Amino acid sequence: QVQLVESGGGLVQAGGSLRLSCAASGDTICISTMGWYRQAPGKERELVASIPLITTAGSTYYPDSVKGRFTISRDRTKNTVYLQMNSLKPEDTAVYYCNAQITNWTYYCSAHTYWGQGTQVTVSS
Repeated sequence: QVQLVESGGGLVQAGGSLRLSCAASGDTICISTMGWYRQAPGKERELVASIPLITTAGSTYYPDSVKGRFTISRDRTKNTVYLQMNSLKPEDTAVYYCNAQITNWTYYCSAHTYWGQGTQVTVSS
């Protein structure tokens, strides 16, 4: 069982910045990858950023829409990931969801996906 608690959403003007936080608790040893998704009204949910937790040299991922503006980071000792969002645009307005993936990388863990409750990010023009 894994629980995800998100914070940091809010209203910001275009060009501004926000930092989202996602704290994981429970069987955090089982988490292989954490990331952020977003879903705008009338659109499908899309991956914004991801970062591996098991390996120390894993690569991060960003789609072209946020590359150069968003940065995902991790604090393994706190079981927390952050999403630093700079140069925000109105098109970034969406509900942002924290995601944690569990894979069968060890006998103790069964494959599963967990989601946070979502946090609203609104960028005004």
